[in-house]
Amino acid sequence: MADLPEVVLLDFWVSPFGQRCRIALAEKGVAYEYREQDLLNKSELLLRSNPVHKKIPVLLHGGRAICESLVIVQYIDEAWPDTAPLLPRDDPYARAQARFWADYIDKKIYDCQTRLWKLKGKAQEQAKKDMIEVFTTLESELGDKPYFGGDNFGFVDIVLVPFTCRFFAYKKLGGFSIEENCPKIVAWAKLCKERESVAKVLPDPDKVFEFIQFLQSKFGAK
Repeated sequence: MADLPEVVLLDFWVSPFGQRCRIALAEKGVAYEYREQDLLNKSELLLRSNPVHKKIPVLLHGGRAICESLVIVQYIDEAWPDTAPLLPRDDPYARAQARFWADYIDKKIYDCQTRLWKLKGKAQEQAKKDMIEVFTTLESELGDKPYFGGDNFGFVDIVLVPFTCRFFAYKKLGGFSIEENCPKIVAWAKLCKERESVAKVLPDPDKVFEFIQFLQSKFGAK
């Protein structure tokens, strides 16, 4: 991969997975080149960099590819260790807990939200119930802490916060409010958005909703 800048991110503007990587890079103060990908006409660079999944995001560091957002965020934390640690350095139990909750978020939220826009009737109603249950569980884990890791913005916050710009879409599509059901999660989201790293990355909720409507029109239940 000759002639590439030192750090490149292959991404798509509305991807919550790519947004994680952008927030992590911003927290670390890492300069990088952002390359928007056309997911309907995938670039040779993307296919060559991620031949197994053929998906964004992909981080290229020194010409070497790192794939999958959770792996990328942890790589960023380890590759640039001197600034803003994202995972606890000296507490393996706390690191394990953070990874557990990141895995929970990955396994639950994207599936719920996809069913929310893709399905109708009882199936959509079940997706709504599942989504509320997931965020209630996360709210319980957050408790009265400012961030999931305690006093410092970190790994779990980065993993979850991109989904907060979809709360408006959840309300429009599913007829339920995260704020009414999980007010502490919404307060946490507002605190996160006070950070420049988050505010500059998360797109306008209206634009996210428009994109999800586009997906619904093409792939949703008729």
